[in-house]
Amino acid sequence: MLRTTVSDDVAGWLDVLGPLAFYLVVWGLVFVGTAFFVGVFIPFLTGDGLLFGAGIVAGSTDRIDIWVLAIGVGVAAVAGDQVAFLLGRRYGRPYLSSRKGRWVQSMVVRTERFYELFGWWSVVIGRYMPWARVFVPVIAGIGGMPYLRFLTANVFGALSWAVLITVLGYFAASDPSVRPIAYVVAGVVIAASVVAGIRAWHQDRTTRTTPA
Repeated sequence: MLRTTVSDDVAGWLDVLGPLAFYLVVWGLVFVGTAFFVGVFIPFLTGDGLLFGAGIVAGSTDRIDIWVLAIGVGVAAVAGDQVAFLLGRRYGRPYLSSRKGRWVQSMVVRTERFYELFGWWSVVIGRYMPWARVFVPVIAGIGGMPYLRFLTANVFGALSWAVLITVLGYFAASDPSVRPIAYVVAGVVIAASVVAGIRAWHQDRTTRTTPA
C-alpha cells in the first residue's frame, strides 16, 4: 500500500512538472538523500520508494525513458555518497555530532559499529538499508577509508541499488508476464536488507559480550 501511494504521488509529479523536470526532481532527491542527510527525514522520498515509484511511472507512460531515468539515478546516488564521504573526511566527527536529536545520534552509533564490522562491504550493503545509506559514507570519510577503496564500493553499491530497484518498478508496471518476477526480486532485495541488518546487530552483540 505504501509503495502504491508513493508511485501515485510520483506519477502526479510527471503531470505537473513534465518529463525534464521529473528527471531532475527524482535525481535531485536521490542526490540530497545521502549528500545532505535529507534521507534521515524523508526516507521514502529519497530511497527505495522513490526509485520503485519512478520506475512504475516509466513503465506506465512513454514520456519517461527508463534507461535515462535509471542511469541518471545511479549517477546521482554515486555523487551523493561522494559528497557525504568528502564532508566526513573534511570536517570529521564534529560534523556528525552537530546533527542533534537522540534518534539521529543513536543511528550514528549503530552505523559506526556497522562500518567497523563490514568495512568495504558496509558501503555496498548499506545502500539497501535506509539508516546505513545516509550515514555510512560520512563515517567512511571520518574513518579514513582510502578514497579509491570507497569509490569502488560506492559505484558498485549505488549503481546496483539504484538501477536494480528503478528497473524492477518499470517491469512491475510495463510487462504483465514479468511483473510477478519483479515483485519477487524486489522482495528478495528487501529481505536481504533485513538479513544484513540482523547480522550486523548479532555481530555487534557478540562483539560487545565477548571478553577482551
